[in-house]
Amino acid sequence: MRIRYDRFPGGVHKAITLSFDDGQIHDRRLVGKFNEYGLKGTFHLNSGTLGKEGFLTREEIRPLFRGHEVSAHTVSHPFLEQSPVEQMVQEITEDRKGLEALVGYPVRGMSYPFGTYNDQLVSLLPSLGIEYARTAANEFGFNIPSDFLRWHPTCHYRQMVEYTQQLLALRQRHTKMALLYVWGHSYEFENDNNWELIDRIGELVAGNENIWFATNAEIVSYMHALRQLRFSADYRIVHNPSAQSVWVSVETDVVELAAGQLTELG
Repeated sequence: MRIRYDRFPGGVHKAITLSFDDGQIHDRRLVGKFNEYGLKGTFHLNSGTLGKEGFLTREEIRPLFRGHEVSAHTVSHPFLEQSPVEQMVQEITEDRKGLEALVGYPVRGMSYPFGTYNDQLVSLLPSLGIEYARTAANEFGFNIPSDFLRWHPTCHYRQMVEYTQQLLALRQRHTKMALLYVWGHSYEFENDNNWELIDRIGELVAGNENIWFATNAEIVSYMHALRQLRFSADYRIVHNPSAQSVWVSVETDVVELAAGQLTELG
């Protein structure tokens, strides 16, 4: 009996997540596009710039990003790898506190300002309550990261149409999780006058039941749950100790492993 970790929620192979930084006013239009097409995004905000000219206000954060995820990006957007440890701690912790007060839930992830980091910073993140951190190093692939604290996206938003088409072209015989991770800044759409790219993506994938549309945090949570499965020695009995269902392939069947339950396979 062959078991494969190759399924997202609902038993699908493919997922899309979109990640945008800085919290400028153009996020309003971008969120509207996401909502129109059923896309889900993670928005990495600097709490120290909210309310300043060109940036979102604190009052609009919760209603604007409802159904999406607000994540950290530090208070003031410094080069963290050039900062003393004390400043690293303050920039991340205070950003979490400020954002959590606005959205009403724990902020568990971040993106690195300027995409830069070092080993010292990465090793510090779990103690600061950070479970994932996105870089700006495009991978140009659809792999699930082995290290969510060095999470390399698939591509910048300017290449997202091309990579969405590649994701859709993966055939049914492709039995591996395929995640398209797009990143960018909403002001780039405005500066480059290319808002139509979001419409092209939406038209390609809206309503596609073979794709899981997820936030960064939802992907991390799901993968943690999947990796926590407990199997018997002959792997015919499995316990899912997490609070969410996960899906796996058992030979040619798709099997849902319910939250907190024992399941006999085969």
